[in-house]
Amino acid sequence: MGNAGDEESGRSRDIAPAAVKQHLNGIGAAIAPPMFAALLSRMFNWSRSGVGPRLLAAVLLFSSIVTLTLTALQLYLDYDREVGVIQTRLDEIGRSYTESIGESLWNLDQNQLKLQLDGIMRLPDIRAVEVREIADRPNPIHVSVGERSTRSVVTRDYPLNYTAQGTVRPIGQLHVEATLSDVYQQLLNRALIILASQAAKTFLVSMFIIYMVHLLVTRHLVAIAEFVSKYSLARPPPPLQLERRPPYDADELDKVIDAFHGMCANLERAYGDLREANASLGRDLEIRRRAEEDARASEQRFRDYAETASDWFWETGPDHVFTYISDRVGTFGMDRKALIGRRRCDAAFDRDTEPQKWREHMATLDRHEPFRKFEYRGRDVAGRVRHFSVNGQPIFAADGRFMGYRGSATDLTEQHETEERLRQSQKMDAIGQLTGGVAHDFNNVLTVITGTIEIIQEGLQDRPELAAIAQLIDDAASRGAEITSQLLTFARRQPLEPREIDVNGLVVETAKLLKPILGEHIEIVTRLADDAWSAMADPSQLSSAIVNLAVNARDAMPGGGKLMLETANREFDGTGSVSEVTRGAFVMIAVTDTGHGIPADIRDRVFEPFFTTKGVGRGTGLGLSMVYGFARQTGGTVAIESEEGRGTVVRLFLPRSEGEASTRTEPVQALAAARGHETILVVEDDPLVQGYVIAQLGSLGYRTLVAADGATALALVDQGAKFDLLFTDIIMPGGMNGRELAEAVRLRRPGVRVLYTSGYTDDTIVHEGHLDPGVALLQKPYRKLELSQKIRETLAGEPPA
Repeated sequence: MGNAGDEESGRSRDIAPAAVKQHLNGIGAAIAPPMFAALLSRMFNWSRSGVGPRLLAAVLLFSSIVTLTLTALQLYLDYDREVGVIQTRLDEIGRSYTESIGESLWNLDQNQLKLQLDGIMRLPDIRAVEVREIADRPNPIHVSVGERSTRSVVTRDYPLNYTAQGTVRPIGQLHVEATLSDVYQQLLNRALIILASQAAKTFLVSMFIIYMVHLLVTRHLVAIAEFVSKYSLARPPPPLQLERRPPYDADELDKVIDAFHGMCANLERAYGDLREANASLGRDLEIRRRAEEDARASEQRFRDYAETASDWFWETGPDHVFTYISDRVGTFGMDRKALIGRRRCDAAFDRDTEPQKWREHMATLDRHEPFRKFEYRGRDVAGRVRHFSVNGQPIFAADGRFMGYRGSATDLTEQHETEERLRQSQKMDAIGQLTGGVAHDFNNVLTVITGTIEIIQEGLQDRPELAAIAQLIDDAASRGAEITSQLLTFARRQPLEPREIDVNGLVVETAKLLKPILGEHIEIVTRLADDAWSAMADPSQLSSAIVNLAVNARDAMPGGGKLMLETANREFDGTGSVSEVTRGAFVMIAVTDTGHGIPADIRDRVFEPFFTTKGVGRGTGLGLSMVYGFARQTGGTVAIESEEGRGTVVRLFLPRSEGEASTRTEPVQALAAARGHETILVVEDDPLVQGYVIAQLGSLGYRTLVAADGATALALVDQGAKFDLLFTDIIMPGGMNGRELAEAVRLRRPGVRVLYTSGYTDDTIVHEGHLDPGVALLQKPYRKLELSQKIRETLAGEPPA
């Protein structure tokens, strides 16, 4: 091996000039000695591909990063030092020249100033010096030397003072400007020298590393690759020997050669085993025949599973046309035979409305990629929209040819409908919370308006023109109170007084009231279930809900029509279409009209407050909102079905009462305002409402104590204040509500009577829409008569335990 290596080296030296001339176009031969040209040529040819370029790039990149980092650090330190020298020089100018320049300026000696400034200019790096006199006279002294600049400079301003008779007087200012241009030039020259020297060193080191890697590793790897490419099991060549000069110790390359020789021996043994394997090929063919029979049986099992699974399975050809669909698809209203021979996009309902989704899906199919949970919409045999989710896996033949897709599909229609109902319910709850808060604040304002207008009306009885205006204000306030009541009903913040009621009897009585309201052109028909259960609901609110639904139906039938009131019993197990009712027994009241119906695009918004399709001035848009809030607060729900041109049906579901319906009570006749002489502790945080209540109670003969919050009221109680009734708002600031205040007062004064008032109630005294037992509540807004009657009723009632 050693001789061969020497001969090869000799041959390389002999042909080096020609090789260099061929690969370097004569440049290397012209400028370098023959031996160096040969070495450079071999390295150049070797580095054009393989490990060399990557190794060179890595070395150069790392060296460049290190060089640039160290150079930047050195330049920064040099810059900091040079700038420090300039700063020190400027400080020395301030200490050494200001006194003498101030003396010359005081003496108005411009020649001396010019000489002194020239002396400063002779200092290194000083670019400009300027003296300005501070004086209240024309043409103050201004002497400058040098040219001022705004770039690459360091400036200092020193005040010039003169001491006369022990008094220091400012007489001018010295401006000194030092340039950094020389510093920058020095740093630039230094950087160029460092970078040039480092670049040369890096290049030489890199070339040396590349040459050593070639000499020690890559040339032997090329020899191994050539030997492997020519190896034949039929005629094995002699063992591979690398051309390496002795002596040398065994290294990784020798281990590779040994491993390769061992592999060749194994291959020769395997070649013999292959002949034996041919003998068993017949047995393998028999096994394959049996495997094909098992595959056919497996395919039949798959089809059996496909026909009995909850989803359905499908197959398509290379053109994505359905070739197989399991019979299970018919369970979901789809025609299996009509789908065979069509593409999925041809049967889709949303291809035009969502083109981007379909373009991406078709691109996936064209790329023959698997897909999961691709959702789209289609129509069943009855024309109803259904939602599908599809999974697919591409099928390829043994030769790699694309055969089509195979997958499964799931019907998500019920899931989508459930999610949509849930979103609608959450939206209505959010709107309800907002409207409840608005109604609360509005009721406080209406309380003052309705109360004070009564006082104004009493004073205007002899002035009819002003009394008529006051009546208009009173009517507007009443309308505002009605609107806030409807808002609170929608928000489920209206205290209800539910009891067992005969639904059929209430519907009949309400129908009698509807005849003059709806007019002669509307026919009213009732269809009442003979076995209708009793319902647990507030009868007045239920009657108002039916009237609101009937008025909406009348507006939908401007040319006349039929209104049907229907009752029935319903039981839900939690899986029906009425999503807000989980399970239980309910009484249904349905209001059906033959009007123009509701467009599909606004059907989901009809229960929102103030949403209306009527013209301006023809409604507030709170009728259906009130019905919705009343039904939900009662424990039931409301559902609507409508189609344009075919009328609307609204179904009200109320919880069933377990007992018998209570008998109707006669309406209570209105009484005159009752007076009294007791003392009432009024707790109200709103100043306007507080002033109104005190005025009204005073006019009724009562004495009042006043507090703006719970803490102030308790302080009055602890001070021994005497009173007969606690009249308190429920929602108050200060961390204590009306219920907590009443309980604290009763701990100090057992048996005290309490009357609550509020613009709306939270869960303080109302639970599940019902007032707590034994609680007296006066809802805002209220009038003087209502206030007097509720106070007398509370004072005359049984004292609390």
